Amino acid sequence: MDVVLSEIALRLGVATVAAGAVGLNRDLHGKPIGVRTLGLVGLSAAVVVLLADGGVIHTSMSDATSRVIQGILTGIGFLGAGVIVHHEQGKRIHGLTSAACVWLTACIGIVCGAGQWRIVLVAGLLASLVLFVGRPIERLFHRFSRHRGNDTPATSLSAGASPADQPGTGPHQPGK
Repeated sequence: MDVVLSEIALRLGVATVAAGAVGLNRDLHGKPIGVRTLGLVGLSAAVVVLLADGGVIHTSMSDATSRVIQGILTGIGFLGAGVIVHHEQGKRIHGLTSAACVWLTACIGIVCGAGQWRIVLVAGLLASLVLFVGRPIERLFHRFSRHRGNDTPATSLSAGASPADQPGTGPHQPGK
């Protein structure tokens, strides 16, 4: 592995892990966002910055290219917003991870257009890892926090029901 590839992997990996840690915190506090969503957002942002940063990828970017990238990222935000669904009844939000995937695929498309295949390779591997292990990591931490006495009080649960069965719990909320 050459130095440039290791630097790409380091930068993208740290961005993914750091953002995923923030997502884990949000998930453990019952917010409708978690490891996968914020891990992908952190990875996406790092991918585009890595492309624009001349310190690792020795390439020059014209002002026109920069404006095109800005337009793509702005426009893709609207498409991602269309994937997010809010249900009034249960106050549940769905589609945040899908919206993050939409944004990531736009970022990867930008990097493909620039011909930076090493960034594409590392970003694709990290995205796959986040999507495959993000939810199991959240579940593991939920089990750990319940064993330490941070579970939902028994008085608020229906007879025989677990926290996961309670209304209003989403995929990123304790018990799921």
